[in-house]
Amino acid sequence: MGTLYLVRHGQASFGADDYDQLSALGQRQSERLGHYWGERGLRFDAVIMGSLRRHAQTWEGIARGAGYQQAPLVWPGLNEYDSHAVIHAIHPEPLPRPDTPERYRQHFRLLRDGLAQWMAGTISPRGMPDYDTFVHGVTSALDHVRRHHQGGRVLIVSSGGPIATAVGHILGASPDATIALNMRIRNTAVAQFEFTARRHHLLTYNALPHLDDPSCADWVTYA
Repeated sequence: MGTLYLVRHGQASFGADDYDQLSALGQRQSERLGHYWGERGLRFDAVIMGSLRRHAQTWEGIARGAGYQQAPLVWPGLNEYDSHAVIHAIHPEPLPRPDTPERYRQHFRLLRDGLAQWMAGTISPRGMPDYDTFVHGVTSALDHVRRHHQGGRVLIVSSGGPIATAVGHILGASPDATIALNMRIRNTAVAQFEFTARRHHLLTYNALPHLDDPSCADWVTYA
């Protein structure tokens, strides 16, 4: 039986013009996770990641912290949906920058509503695949792991949407439950699956063992 670890990227630049880069804290979160694994002698037979900059930066931080040397396989199907396109599909008017608690809540209320409609097939956000195609991009990565890494240890570095989709797919969760999983996943949180040639089984979700020291209490972030 193999083990698959799925890691959400470190804190990105929420509210900035370019979200797709880690903040200074996101870099520290990633390196801390690598250091945690390195101390415990954890090694991976393969690493797979999406093609976004925040995925590469997260992997680089993990590798730095642990001393890993391998080159990851880039899998674009593990890329995040476009949250701005999802929101724009149901609220085409410009929104203010989410820089207050109320604007932040409004952003995520609209995102939840937009995701539900995208998953139901009632909207088609600009520049995005339909939901079934998005799911296939995620599940094809899981299929690849089962086919090529039996009995091995594999790391996937991705985003909240694909990871929640993978967990929801394995559990047979409803769209609402999958959205709820997505909204609560934390930066550099670890999900862990066991897998055989036929299926994956969920072991843990949204864990932050590398940040459980009191000195890291203010390192826990969601966006």
